[in-house]
Amino acid sequence: MPELGNEYAFRRFFDDHHADLSRLAYLVTGDSQAADDLAADAFVEVWRHWERVQAADSPIAYARGIVTNLARQWIKKQTRERSGLLRLGLLRRERGESDTSAVLDVRAALQRLPQRRRECVVLRYAFDVPEREVATILGISVGAVKSHTSRGAAQLSEFLRGMPLMMGGHHG
Repeated sequence: MPELGNEYAFRRFFDDHHADLSRLAYLVTGDSQAADDLAADAFVEVWRHWERVQAADSPIAYARGIVTNLARQWIKKQTRERSGLLRLGLLRRERGESDTSAVLDVRAALQRLPQRRRECVVLRYAFDVPEREVATILGISVGAVKSHTSRGAAQLSEFLRGMPLMMGGHHG
């Protein structure tokens, strides 16, 4: 019964990689609610193309590509909606909000990176994905991955240098 075998293999893939793909979506979007939805949507796509995913050199790379694409679409949609709301004056940009943890600082800094750079930095550094695999996931050349990653990392450290670092034990 090959159908059962497929279902079992997919279930194992889901169990092994759900947290990883959800974290990837979260780091790319910066939104935990959206990340879970995007990971779930990605698994729907993975299941829909299960034969192709299983046949891929790296099934997880295939799945990461799906997550990254879905995250990119989600960000575009948010940006459109947000700019529309800003134009209508329904949203105010918050000024002077201070984050109290370095984790939030990194997340905020990541959000300031251009999309491609953020994707490359997250995949390379947070997930330790090899350059060649990042190139496959994002559909760009290895050279582009190197360039986006190094520029993104430099920009990130620049942003973080400009942010006040909160040390543990700091009481306000």
